[in-house]
Amino acid sequence: MKHLLIIGLISLGFAACEPNKEETLTEDKSEAPVVILKEYGYTLNDFNVVRDTIRPGDTFGGILDENGVSQSKILEVATVFKDSFDVRRIEAGKPYVLLNSKDSLNQTQVFIYEKNRVEYAVVDLRDSVSVFTDRKPVSYVEKEASGIITSSLSQTMAENNLSPYMTDRLATIYAWTINFFKLQAGDNFKVVYTEKFINDTIPAGLHEIKAVYFEHRGKSLYAFNFKPEVDSTNTVTDFYDEAANNLRRAFLKAPVKFSRISSRYNLNRRIAYYGYRRRPHKGTDFAAPVGTPILATADGIVIKSERSGGNGNYVKIRHNGAYESQYLHMKKRNSRVGDFVRQGDVIGWVGMTGNTGGPHVCYRFWKNGRQVDPFKQDLPPSKPLDISYHDAYFNFIEPLKVQLDCILY
Repeated sequence: MKHLLIIGLISLGFAACEPNKEETLTEDKSEAPVVILKEYGYTLNDFNVVRDTIRPGDTFGGILDENGVSQSKILEVATVFKDSFDVRRIEAGKPYVLLNSKDSLNQTQVFIYEKNRVEYAVVDLRDSVSVFTDRKPVSYVEKEASGIITSSLSQTMAENNLSPYMTDRLATIYAWTINFFKLQAGDNFKVVYTEKFINDTIPAGLHEIKAVYFEHRGKSLYAFNFKPEVDSTNTVTDFYDEAANNLRRAFLKAPVKFSRISSRYNLNRRIAYYGYRRRPHKGTDFAAPVGTPILATADGIVIKSERSGGNGNYVKIRHNGAYESQYLHMKKRNSRVGDFVRQGDVIGWVGMTGNTGGPHVCYRFWKNGRQVDPFKQDLPPSKPLDISYHDAYFNFIEPLKVQLDCILY
């Protein structure tokens, strides 16, 4: 497996793959420090530097008081500058730096609190007090990686010293086209991505996936991260294949056509027949005549097809690692366990089997193993990229596709 820094975009004028070049996209334009001991905008050589971590029970006032800062200045920071730096919100576990005077007093002149790995607050106590926030220089280095599946995607990532977040990202990108629990030995991937660095030297993790090639069961699946620059306020970054189709798939609004919702998902439902005791309804009922076709709301694998108690005849489908759906009270089932069904396939017909007062299908929906209301989920769209963006898209992906094809395993 190759894990290389990229050396720029590959010239499309050559048929063969060329060596790669390093390409660094810098967020902050600040120049690299001339003095090796310059940090946070201060020359550390001018101070006695103390680095520590906020401990449980520590306070801003207590830390500065122990280091010779007057109560008047501590109070000034806490009151005058509370909108810039709220001293009450310092958190245990966060690092801080004291820049102390280089004399016998060793008094703190600057207090620096790291809010996170990039952002920090500075309290300058010299002369008149000043408070400001800033960010460490962040750069993004483009890289590429590849791997051949031996057992699981996560294990392959670990074997190739890749971030575990890469596994999550790829699983999300291909959630609607690949069942990552069913990968086969020999499946493989190539990826172009950027990694974040703080101060150009400190790795800060995976930043962005730019393009992916995944071969699953002999089928090639490309994914390109694209957001149109034109009218970008009305578009979002998403992943599309080489034909500009969105990799994500939407669920149908309902499992039956020309029906009405007779009972909604309701965790606080009470029924007179049961003495108005609380009996949660974790499904959505669609009333329809007996024999109405029931449709799979999205592509997936049938994991249950049986008759059971109050559910009657039912079918349950796993759509990907996150989503499952179930269809109850069927007159007759039209799918078996292990069947791969497409969105819109007829998986059964409306009936009255099990506990039901009338013909309907009870549609149940799971997200990450928990039953939820499908109409309150932020389900992914499936619209292809608008044709008005096609020229820009195909120009954008052409060099990325060449780059992916040239990556070696």
